[in-house]
Amino acid sequence: MKDGGEAVKELQAALAHINILSISVRLGMALLFGGLIGLERVRKKRPAGFRTYMLVCMGAALTMITNQYAFERWGISDPVRMGAQVINGIGFLGAGTILVTGRNQVKGLTTAAALWASACMGLAIGIGFYSGAIIAYVYIFVAMTALHKVTGYITAKSKVINVYVEFLTMSHVSDFFEFAKERNLQIAEIDMMKPKLKTDTQVITLLTIKANKKMDHVEFLHLLSQAEGVRHIEEI
Repeated sequence: MKDGGEAVKELQAALAHINILSISVRLGMALLFGGLIGLERVRKKRPAGFRTYMLVCMGAALTMITNQYAFERWGISDPVRMGAQVINGIGFLGAGTILVTGRNQVKGLTTAAALWASACMGLAIGIGFYSGAIIAYVYIFVAMTALHKVTGYITAKSKVINVYVEFLTMSHVSDFFEFAKERNLQIAEIDMMKPKLKTDTQVITLLTIKANKKMDHVEFLHLLSQAEGVRHIEEI
């Protein structure tokens, strides 16, 4: 009768080669890990969600399984060549999730990066690098959940704020600069444009404003909104 150690070694050997068991385990892991990462994106209502991540991760895993199968059976395939093509190809899918809004906000970078990381995780699963895939999943999940809150906390109380401001007239822009100067606020960057639609707004600006000390950004916005001629203001 085999002891536990021998049974584990036999299982590891079986999972290292291409067979029904290893294929089922690898594709199942890819679907599970990809789906769990996708659920986090669904909760934040991002364009690439649950099924997208599942398919990307499983597709990457299947690519590596196919690569390994060809190498083991015929010995004519480079075990990493098809994986390299996945890394290149996933860039097009990731680029489709990145949007630049009308207020020059760039959105979707985290989704694109997570898709790329999910594909890499799928490649690791597909080639049978189980420990690397499991550790990568944990780190990806932590980066997309816990670290998101840390980033939000840091940026919400920094000295610098980027704002989108709509002014009633051009003269109110100058008044706003004077208002900021009187309160020891420095206008670091400014981008001005005219509104595309006919509204009461005459001037739209994108501003980077620096304070001389850390401020809660809700209070920061409230202070800036008190300037004369500000029709609308929000953080970007």
